[in-house]
Amino acid sequence: MRIEELILGAPRQYTPFQAARAAGVSMDLASRFWRAMGFADVGQARALTEGDVLALRRLSGLVEAGLLSEPMAIQVARSAGQTSARLADWQVDSFLESLTDPPEPGMTRNEVTYPLVQLLLPELEEFLVYVWRRQLAAATGRVVQTDEETVDRRQAIGFADLVGFTRLTRRLEDEELGELVEAFETTAADLVAAHGGRLIKALGDEVLYVAEEAGTAAEIGLRLIETLGNDATMPELRVGIAFGTMTTRMGDVFGNTVNLASRLTSIAPKDTVLVDDAFRAELTAAGDAPESEKESADLTGFRFALQPLYRRPVRGLGVVEPWLLGRRG
Repeated sequence: MRIEELILGAPRQYTPFQAARAAGVSMDLASRFWRAMGFADVGQARALTEGDVLALRRLSGLVEAGLLSEPMAIQVARSAGQTSARLADWQVDSFLESLTDPPEPGMTRNEVTYPLVQLLLPELEEFLVYVWRRQLAAATGRVVQTDEETVDRRQAIGFADLVGFTRLTRRLEDEELGELVEAFETTAADLVAAHGGRLIKALGDEVLYVAEEAGTAAEIGLRLIETLGNDATMPELRVGIAFGTMTTRMGDVFGNTVNLASRLTSIAPKDTVLVDDAFRAELTAAGDAPESEKESADLTGFRFALQPLYRRPVRGLGVVEPWLLGRRG
């Protein structure tokens, strides 16, 4: 309770009904905000603090002022809750747990944790706000620099998938598997960011990224193959990239273009990048790849090479013409 009070900055003093009344919102709306943030119903226990009342008041105030609709406010609570829950779990699992191991016999974890949190909390809070502002600035920039719809617009979407991951889970110890997954996700995230893409999510043996331009997505896909291919501890990788319209919701992407990229990944040979015909057309239109390898007299100015493969039916998406992507020279 002391550690919780330190983190929350206030003691538990309100039941949910009292918190809703103090914030000036209905109990129904308060409950929906609370659940959207990912917290269980607490009945009539005194589990809420002054901070909870202030958060309710702020969010409902945005609705009353007409800046957010009620459904949108619920989405804000849900997106913030889901993102921060994962972040908090990662922070505890990755470094807080090891830092709070008692340094000498006779000490309890609680005795170690309290002063450590006391020191770390303000620094982590400041850093979190800094990163959030940086990401918000980048996301806002993407919106204001284009006249296209932000929810349904054409982009490149890429999947990178470790080959034989299920077999690895049976062969490796849990700690070894965790280290491999962390190394893969860290390497992929760094490469995606460094070359101008945006990581959407990492799912253990698979990462999903987007890029505004086909050339950026192609560079990232090939870099992933090249970098991880030089790491003897990593299994083979395969990448599938498609170009088209996709729907964005709460930081994730959906639609047939996403499904197509996933299917291309599943049929790609080991350590290769497969792309769809729309992606090929974007690369050639931008001058990054030739319209035809055989008919182009001079290939020196192109960054990428494209090799057509046999057209094949893909479940749920009809017949697809995949292209094998490579580097020129």
